[in-house]
Amino acid sequence: MMKVGLVDDRDFDLDKLNGIVAGIPDVEIVFSTTSAEEAYEQIKKEAIDLLIADIEMPSLSGYELADIIHSHALSISVIFVTANSGYAVHAFELNVHDYIMKPYSKDRLIKSIERLKEKTISAEIAGRLYIKQKNDIHIIQKKDIIFIERSGRSSTIYTKSEAIKTYQTLNELEGELRERDFIRSHRSFIINIHYVKNFSLYAKNSFVVSFEGIEEQAMITKEKVDFLQENYF
Repeated sequence: MMKVGLVDDRDFDLDKLNGIVAGIPDVEIVFSTTSAEEAYEQIKKEAIDLLIADIEMPSLSGYELADIIHSHALSISVIFVTANSGYAVHAFELNVHDYIMKPYSKDRLIKSIERLKEKTISAEIAGRLYIKQKNDIHIIQKKDIIFIERSGRSSTIYTKSEAIKTYQTLNELEGELRERDFIRSHRSFIINIHYVKNFSLYAKNSFVVSFEGIEEQAMITKEKVDFLQENYF
């Protein structure tokens, strides 16, 4: 089920969005609002897969919402539905899924959402990590990985439910985790930024990383903390 948030400051345009999206199979409208500020608050507390937004709105624009999603590496696709073509180039710099000009037809929006659903299915298949364990291959979802630690001759992959050991090196695993979610935080660790709870000073140039959902901890260098603060948080 694809979860969708809708925001447009004009009631007429928001009603049109609701009418079209509500009729698409396997799609659930999580919130629908005329306030971009309310949409922002909903994004922070509700898990959605897609935000459909107007661009020019009072106080907070749809472009600014998309920028927040992009800069925080949130796994939310964006479709702009707007009467202004002037943001198109900048919008695609934010890797939005689509840019639809008003007035638009029902089929135009439906096809865009269906295309995203197909893309999401393909991404889910590509989002699997195949872990070699002697004579076995263990398959896990990349999004479930909290962090990976190298110790001795093996690497341990931590998820909320299990810890999986493999003889694959961090360099090999890092090559499979090119997504924006993961960074090489330390020579012995790769972390998923979405699970980070806090950093605690350990030494002059390093921090201990705590995560949501597990007690195990990782390490991160001061240089990488600075990088995260500048580019993600």
